[in-house]
Amino acid sequence: MILKNEKEKETLKEAGRRLAVLLSEVAELVHPGVSTDVLDRKAEEVIRMFGDVPAFLNYQPYGAPRPYPATLCIAVNSTVVHGIPNEDPVVLKEGDIIGLDSGLIHEGIVVDSGVTVPVGEVDNAAKKLMSVTKDALYVGIAAAKVGNTVGDIGHAIESFVKPHGYGIVRELCGHGVGNKVHEEPNIPNFGRAGEGAVLREGEVIAIEPMLNEGTEKVIFDRNGYSVRTKDDKRSAHFEHTIVVTKNGPLIMTKK
Repeated sequence: MILKNEKEKETLKEAGRRLAVLLSEVAELVHPGVSTDVLDRKAEEVIRMFGDVPAFLNYQPYGAPRPYPATLCIAVNSTVVHGIPNEDPVVLKEGDIIGLDSGLIHEGIVVDSGVTVPVGEVDNAAKKLMSVTKDALYVGIAAAKVGNTVGDIGHAIESFVKPHGYGIVRELCGHGVGNKVHEEPNIPNFGRAGEGAVLREGEVIAIEPMLNEGTEKVIFDRNGYSVRTKDDKRSAHFEHTIVVTKNGPLIMTKK
């Protein structure tokens, strides 16, 4: 999406604020013993309370075998993204980590965001994985300047992550957003500086690094959505919807 006027920008900002509130409220429910279907119901409840529409519920991405059946995507431990919270609910345990990813439609504009949070007390390796992944998101955002390319974003993320030794998932990437959940351009979390689509003034994109403790290789589940690490090690994911402007990137999905 390319923003056409100030009204669209304000609508996008309000949509992003609402999504940030949603993720914060769902994250507050995360604790040992809670089931992921409870988190999904909370996500839908908050979106409906706002008078908005869940962007993921019944959305069918290109190549998917069926519409997505939930409001929230969850990712517990070795699940990278797109775990379905309400078809085979997971009861969270002390020491787990869980990715929470959701989107909403506010006055016709779509926003998308995600966080990974601990379940109770977690080990230092989990803390580092989440911290580096979150930092990688902001490194990528900083590279999202007018005239830069999607390759510049991917190169910045990859260069930051490489010394830490984490696997960068290559089959999944960030994307344009705003009119639909997924739009062009695709934004990989690796790449060469100067390559790929050029970022334009007013362009709305979602940047979302996904880092694995071990191998970068993943397995796609038979349910048509869940993606897991091939070596069963943990994965973390953070995501923001941003706008590319002449004064630098602006994060929309924050309170």
